[in-house]
Amino acid sequence: MAWLGPDEWSAVALSLKVAGCATLVTLPLGVFVAYVLARWSFPGKQLLNGIVHLPLILPPVVTGYLLLLTFGTRGPVGGLLQEIGIVFAFRWTGAALAAGVMAFPLMVRAIRLSIEAVDPGLEQAAATLGASRLWVFATVTLPLILPGILTGGILAFAKAMGEFGATITFVSNIPGQTQTLPSAIYAFLQVPGGETSAMRLVLVSVAVAISALMLSEWLARRVANRVAGT
Repeated sequence: MAWLGPDEWSAVALSLKVAGCATLVTLPLGVFVAYVLARWSFPGKQLLNGIVHLPLILPPVVTGYLLLLTFGTRGPVGGLLQEIGIVFAFRWTGAALAAGVMAFPLMVRAIRLSIEAVDPGLEQAAATLGASRLWVFATVTLPLILPGILTGGILAFAKAMGEFGATITFVSNIPGQTQTLPSAIYAFLQVPGGETSAMRLVLVSVAVAISALMLSEWLARRVANRVAGT
């Protein structure tokens, strides 16, 4: 990263911070939702599945606008949070929220596929021995789906690193505050002579995306080999 300028490095560092926080905060919820969709049967399951995947279908700007309406300082949730000192709009925390929402469907899908690949008979056998549902998950399911969780986390991190539309709509493009890597690329392309800086950040983005895809594919093969017993 030594070949990056101060403004470029600031954008990369903020993106790493935003993507890391978004991934870590949403991962427990992602595992829970994936398990619910993979193992539970209840009225409204398809509705929940649709809501989870909605950010993949909606234009990112629409998602960002909905976040602004909900979590903005005048929004129903944002107004309440502001009273206790928590502000998302036009802050890096808002960028993390937007990135987490946009990356959540990819995380849930990867983890859900991993859970569905686990033989339910293994869980049922543990349950017949008197283990609780939580203990069965912790001792049987979780070790088997760990590569899938890692895959989901990696894909979510890569998606969060590249999130632009929802982020810029929700928290704008403030250098040093909310200007993530994609926002910085966009900003550099708007000024004369900024193409070189934009290209350097593009190379960083490509490197992160390729690394994430290669790592997720490797983990996916591990999941397949483990399920096959090899």
